[in-house]
Amino acid sequence: MSKTTPTAPDASGPSDAPDAPAGEQDLGAAGSQLSTAPVEGPPNLPSLGVVGWARWFWRQLTSMRVALLLLLLVALGAIPGSLIPQSGTDATKVADFVKNNPTLGDVYGKLGLFHVYSSVWFSAIYILLFVSLVGCIIPRTWQFVGQLRSRPPGAPKRLTRLPAYTTWRTEAEPEQVREAALALLKQKRFRAHLAGDNVAGEKGYLREVGNLAFHIALIVLLIAFAWGQLFKSEGNKLVVEGDGFSNTLISYDDFKSGNLFDTEDLVPFSFTLDKFTGTYETNGPNKGTPRLYQAAITYSKGAYGKERKTLVKVNEPLEIDDAKVYLTAHGYAPLITVRDGKGNVVFHDAVAMLPLDSNVTSTGVIKVLDGYRNAKGVAEQLGISAFFIPTYTPGSETASTFPALNNPVLNLTPYHGDLGVDSGIPQSVYQLDKSHVKDFKDAKGKELRENLRPGQTMKLPNGAGSVTYEGTRQWANFQVVQQPASGWALTGALTAIFGLAASLFIQRRRVWVRAVRGDDGVTVVEMAGLGRSESAKVPEELGELAGILYDRTPGAPDPANDPPQDDTTPEPRATPSEGAEK
Repeated sequence: MSKTTPTAPDASGPSDAPDAPAGEQDLGAAGSQLSTAPVEGPPNLPSLGVVGWARWFWRQLTSMRVALLLLLLVALGAIPGSLIPQSGTDATKVADFVKNNPTLGDVYGKLGLFHVYSSVWFSAIYILLFVSLVGCIIPRTWQFVGQLRSRPPGAPKRLTRLPAYTTWRTEAEPEQVREAALALLKQKRFRAHLAGDNVAGEKGYLREVGNLAFHIALIVLLIAFAWGQLFKSEGNKLVVEGDGFSNTLISYDDFKSGNLFDTEDLVPFSFTLDKFTGTYETNGPNKGTPRLYQAAITYSKGAYGKERKTLVKVNEPLEIDDAKVYLTAHGYAPLITVRDGKGNVVFHDAVAMLPLDSNVTSTGVIKVLDGYRNAKGVAEQLGISAFFIPTYTPGSETASTFPALNNPVLNLTPYHGDLGVDSGIPQSVYQLDKSHVKDFKDAKGKELRENLRPGQTMKLPNGAGSVTYEGTRQWANFQVVQQPASGWALTGALTAIFGLAASLFIQRRRVWVRAVRGDDGVTVVEMAGLGRSESAKVPEELGELAGILYDRTPGAPDPANDPPQDDTTPEPRATPSEGAEK
């Protein structure tokens, strides 16, 4: 059978041309509603007045190009938040940046680049993107529900104009062919029904479901992100072996939270660090690389909760309700005992040292603020600079050669006087203010400095007392995070991925089967398919369906005077793309 190949019609809707042939108008209706994407019409200038401009602005805001532009702006706006120090994350770095770059720091401050995610301009982009997505999803969802409740449209008058088409003659009755076609399409999970002399079927609704799920998931992500930022809390606490922690605001070393966070939202729990274990590679190119970091803790939930033991490892936090306790760092805390000139113990505690390198070479300060008196009985304060080497190797006095406690050495340099802690100016426990203190002198008149091994004691000159290095404990730093809606964010991200995959790999398509009796009394069967866009899947699927239906309704012999029939499925012709889809 010969077939014409006219210009392919627009499958997105009926032709607007008044002189369009009936076949073209009918084909446009058959290809309509294959998508819920808004149809881009010719540009119309808005009418004068507030209502006209409001309508024009709303249409622009809910269009695909504006949504893509807003997504791009969100991505670009997040770049400064990654490159420039943020006040909510590290206020010290922000202060140092402003101090070192006063002019640039002032510009950044006025632009809100030190707090990008809470700035006015980033919030405006964020809210506009949210409104754009909502304004797109609501009408499209309503339209899609209407499509699900309706039936696929009947076949156009001229099936030969569709991009995938085949035909044959059969001796079966038209009613038998249509019943067989209806059963076949339903078996292949098409939504099918009889429409006059043809059977109409449609498949691929999950494409639009995936598209809508993707956009809804983006809204969920936006809400979850905003909720998490407003109500989140994050604090750090350094805990030495044998010490404990209670989840209260005053117990943290540093703490930051969202604008709407309330201290009553803190999950009530406490724990004690029983033991920290760290193992390392002992040889090879990865010597010194950590193999195991874990903290054995005993925790309880609430004021009178039952005590439980557990292990907290890197990337394996302890979860208590909405709080997660992460293990983030570790180091060493030498146990120090300080006595005055009369032998009275004025200080006995493990002092945490801050690591300086990957081999945990550490530094710290021992401060004796009360109770110490010198040899003359005068009350003073002691400040002792400490330098700790976990694995001391002769010839390498300035750094440890291995992170484990293989040969620990503690270097001490004591000072006496006023440490400045009573001035009212806050100071770090890891730094020593030497402006109002004096060093101790050794027998040669040099600054007193001495290396101690565990169990050794350094005598202060002139009977001023002594400092004993009792042994070494370990400390672990814990980060306690409460970020509500994180589960919603994960659900939204996974839904967005699967929804996007469905919208990309599933094609919405329609199939029609027409069976009518010809002039010679033999039934003529026509099959055609139409998809949203040009794809080899539509003709391939049509060929498979036609082969099955042909087996159920075998072809009739062609009349001798007729040219041979063409039972092959033609190659698909390109069809105009429909309106851009969000």
